[in-house]
Amino acid sequence: MKKWLFPMSVLLATSTALSGCYGGGGEEASTGGEGGDASSIKQEIVVNAMSEPPAIDPAIATDTTSGWVLDHIFEGLYTRDKDGNPVLGAAEDVQVSEDGKTYTFKLREDAKWSDGSAVTASDFEYAWERVLNPETGSPFAFYMYYIKGAEEYNKGKGTVEDVGITAVDETTFEVELNAPLGYFDSLLTLWTFYPVQQKAVEADKNWAAEADTYVSNGPFEMTGWQHDSNVVIEKNDDYYAKDEVKMEKVTFELVNEATTYYQMFKTAELDLVMTLPTDVIESEKENAEYKEVPYYGTYMYMFNVEKEPFTNAKVRRAFAMAVDRQSLTDNVTKAGETPAYAMVPGGAETPAGDFREVGGDYFEENAEEAKKLLAEGMAEEGWDVLPEVTLMYNTAENHKKIAEAVQEMITNNLGVNVKLANQEWGTYLDTTKQGNFQMARMGWIGIFLDPVVNLDYYLGDSPNNRTGWVNEEFDSIMAASKVEQDPDKRYEMLHQAEEILMTDMPFMPINFYKNTYLVSQDYENIAYYVNRYPYLKWAEKTK
Repeated sequence: MKKWLFPMSVLLATSTALSGCYGGGGEEASTGGEGGDASSIKQEIVVNAMSEPPAIDPAIATDTTSGWVLDHIFEGLYTRDKDGNPVLGAAEDVQVSEDGKTYTFKLREDAKWSDGSAVTASDFEYAWERVLNPETGSPFAFYMYYIKGAEEYNKGKGTVEDVGITAVDETTFEVELNAPLGYFDSLLTLWTFYPVQQKAVEADKNWAAEADTYVSNGPFEMTGWQHDSNVVIEKNDDYYAKDEVKMEKVTFELVNEATTYYQMFKTAELDLVMTLPTDVIESEKENAEYKEVPYYGTYMYMFNVEKEPFTNAKVRRAFAMAVDRQSLTDNVTKAGETPAYAMVPGGAETPAGDFREVGGDYFEENAEEAKKLLAEGMAEEGWDVLPEVTLMYNTAENHKKIAEAVQEMITNNLGVNVKLANQEWGTYLDTTKQGNFQMARMGWIGIFLDPVVNLDYYLGDSPNNRTGWVNEEFDSIMAASKVEQDPDKRYEMLHQAEEILMTDMPFMPINFYKNTYLVSQDYENIAYYVNRYPYLKWAEKTK
């Protein structure tokens, strides 16, 4: 491990989402088979989403739970193939101008809404303008800032007429970018870019809160939502590729207690569960139903830099250096996660090699050095006694275990007593958004393998950055990286940005995720992506 290494090398760009689950990962599932030929098997699957989706609305959703449902009931201009690569979805063709800045999409004539009406270019124009409308308050609007005039409109400095998105006719949609963007196709797989039906949205401002007012255009449609209990989606017979969809019904159960959903899997009440209880992982690893999948994201604790004691950078670094990450992954999480000493996970390839390997580690555990930094920080602030610290996490057994271990490490290594507090996921998101915390758990997942989105989390004007940390140099470098056409220079800029972030350290990384699953062997063709939860479009029950 390299101590205090701040390299300036190659960098990349990514897209991400808040993660309410511990990481991911397959857990073992056992479901009774029905026998008989395939045509007689009831094509249904019951999976566990753990918590109530805070917002199943493409313009509002920021978390992986909501995104899991959205990815099944909507489809954008691009979608993903079984390997997770971007492929055309609701669009059947795209033409890119010679300068790489104008994309002209031709929509499929058989693209339909779940009510049977046609999906049009106007639906995409309306949906994207809705995201950018300041009154919508979309937390992910900044992902559209690559589009001409989008940032100005979203920040109240421009008009919607100046935004570079145009429905040329019913099936032609034109997008003008500020600069060429090599990962634009991957970016458009994010749910923020999904269409919404203008008629449905304008008929009821709460259209996305209940199944009976919901209209979508994906392989499935929502048919039931018993809040805090389950979400039910069923095959959308108006979907243009409905013959590819085998599942007739998918039920997302919302069971948050790990021991409970583990037992429900064992008794065949659930066919797929993720985030196994840590105390069963070792025993399940030899089970044929167990599955581990790398997950392109970072488990971390955010510091609120506007609340003492984390107003001081040395105090923040002292806390980060007091935690033994290898011990956490070996003895607490146990799923083979990688200890994290930076923001960007491994997996993003650059001309110089894997972004993380090139960048290296930015700090290491060192209890003695941490104590010195803590003392220096307290002296700088004039504190004889460190202000009381509370660590918050969203309610889940695995989060609790990690928080308790971190609490003990900080007490043992720094002599600081840390209190713990927890809240349900939806409430937790509101609390942290309002900045009502000192130190709080968060996860950030890249929607594609590029460091830009991992680092975008900490932009000063990002609604997802709940730390209060703003660094103009960081923001400036990130902005410049998004228009830089030389890959080597672009990655170097991203490394510079990460160095600034890890010097100020408004958060402490814990590990780079790995998802664990238990999945019934009665099912085939479930797609496991490194940056989304399992995709069930092609899933089939075979016994």
